[in-house]
Amino acid sequence: MKKTVGSVDRVIRIVLTILAVVLAFEVGLSSALGIVALVVAAILLTTALSGFCPIYSLFKIDTLSVDKGSKSSHRVAH
Repeated sequence: MKKTVGSVDRVIRIVLTILAVVLAFEVGLSSALGIVALVVAAILLTTALSGFCPIYSLFKIDTLSVDKGSKSSHRVAH
């Protein structure tokens, strides 16, 4: 698995993870919205920690290149 998630993207994902967990607690962990929020939080945290996003790979998006000095917000592989 080639890493595709840059450091800024990782920070955003971690912040969104925290917000999703807070939302889950606010609406109730056993409610449908609470469960969805926890699943989203788990996915965001996993992709942030691993540095790999399957959706980015599918669409050939690479925010890691931004960290390496690319001028665009994402690089499209050919």
